[in-house]
Amino acid sequence: MSSAIEAKKQIVDEIAEKLKTSVSTVVVDYRGLTVGEVTELRKQLREAGVEFKVYKNSMARRAADAVELSGLNTALTGPNAIAFSTEDVVAPAKILSDFAKKHEALELKAGVIEGNVATAEDIKALADLPSREGLLSMLLSVLQAPIRNLALAAKAVADQKEEQGA
Repeated sequence: MSSAIEAKKQIVDEIAEKLKTSVSTVVVDYRGLTVGEVTELRKQLREAGVEFKVYKNSMARRAADAVELSGLNTALTGPNAIAFSTEDVVAPAKILSDFAKKHEALELKAGVIEGNVATAEDIKALADLPSREGLLSMLLSVLQAPIRNLALAAKAVADQKEEQGA
């Protein structure tokens, strides 16, 4: 009997550790997805470095309480799967949101973004953000604009001086 309790405690500790170390966690209801669809979803998440697991709700609630994320407990009812990302904040939200658009059976329920409990709407808003590479390219173009404008102005002045001298 005590070995079963010890095993459950280890699972709760594992979930709590994942909740603490993840920069982004998303809880979804996967009821209605076929095995093939779930396999496809797991593959997409795995390629992005996101761990996707199914845990008993009672254990997930205990883990959420242990790491002071009790607001997550309302979403932990029914058949749930949890996506944990330790590297990219946007990846699980983007992949799951895109998958939910194609497969209506997948429902985003809640999540944790950098230690704060997030609603399904927050997760969808996060998913609508550009990727990290997209944001970096936007930043780069903003940083390059003043230099480009200066170079164009200098070229225009040089062309004007050349015309006057000719």
